[in-house]
Amino acid sequence: MLFRVDPTSTVPLGDQIAASVRRAVADGAVAPGERLPAARALAESLGVNVHTVLRGYQRLREEGLIELRRGRGAAITAGASPQRARLLERVREAVAHARDLGMTEDELLTLVRNELDA
Repeated sequence: MLFRVDPTSTVPLGDQIAASVRRAVADGAVAPGERLPAARALAESLGVNVHTVLRGYQRLREEGLIELRRGRGAAITAGASPQRARLLERVREAVAHARDLGMTEDELLTLVRNELDA
């Protein structure tokens, strides 16, 4: 799996790392059970702080795409699918677009609730 970060981007580095994994899952380049690089090794190869990598990994754990096990590292979960990863990317894009439009969190949530109720 290829990890890339752009230090000049406005997107936080941890989010860029998470996006790399999300893209790999969405493209089918990684499969459930596959292990991710150790946080220290990845941080060193990218030239970032280990906590930056851990923030990205934590985001992916919260999204249900990876599981973190102390001493065993990170691995893609059994529930991670290309469809789920693509949906997560679209949700992130929609939230970013809503922020660009100046929408509040309540306005966005109302739109989503209305769509779910339709």
